[in-house]
Amino acid sequence: MKERLGVSAVWEMLRESAASPQEPSLEGLMRAVVAECDSFEQSLSGLMAHRIADEHVTREDLVVLFTEALAAEPAIAESAAVDLLASVARNPAYPSVLVPYLFAKGFLGLQVHRVAHHLWHRQRPLAAMFLQSRVSEVFSMDIHPGAAIGSGVFIDHATGVVIGETAVVGDDVSILQNVTLGGTGKQTGDRHPKIGSGVLLSAGAKVLGNVAVGDGAKVGAGSVVLAPVPAGTTAVGVPARVVRCRAGEPPAESMDQSLDYMI
Repeated sequence: MKERLGVSAVWEMLRESAASPQEPSLEGLMRAVVAECDSFEQSLSGLMAHRIADEHVTREDLVVLFTEALAAEPAIAESAAVDLLASVARNPAYPSVLVPYLFAKGFLGLQVHRVAHHLWHRQRPLAAMFLQSRVSEVFSMDIHPGAAIGSGVFIDHATGVVIGETAVVGDDVSILQNVTLGGTGKQTGDRHPKIGSGVLLSAGAKVLGNVAVGDGAKVGAGSVVLAPVPAGTTAVGVPARVVRCRAGEPPAESMDQSLDYMI
């Protein structure tokens, strides 16, 4: 099992990064979100609330909601810390953990979803759906509160990402922009994809229906998956078909899309 840094270690990394000389115009943000906070959980609750509050549901209301959720389910903060490390490891555009923490909408939207998922399973559907709606409006990604998402997940760019109610996403998955994990009609029940661990879903990939994408598989850019994809394979095309088996580093970690267009 891969060793992961804990919440306290990631929080220390954030504090050290925020303490370095920064853009003067952002000093207030650094103080409010990092320097004046006593914990990762307090910081994350305030940051999420700041980003998605509106005129009717205030930042203060949301800080209470997020703080209660993170206290009731410590795994939310634990997953957020691993997601943050994954973002830096897989995107060379991020020089430190501070950049995706403050500005990456895929990271932030995913953490709000984690709280929405918590509320959904505690019979608070209206609060959960409010959070889903605000994530859609603010971050241009739409994840149903019922969707179960593992840790170490990297959602790059995030624009246009749609994940349906009964979808399941494993650990250490990378998802690029305009990916859909959707149904195939208006049927009810378990109707959305099941994505294994270490999977790379490339830009514009669509996986439709209750089909499995196995551990360590890769779905090429613009592909439409309508049938199961075996573990460790690459699937491309419309409709997608398996073109090769893969060995080596999981594609979600390598972010290697070089075979996406090999039909």
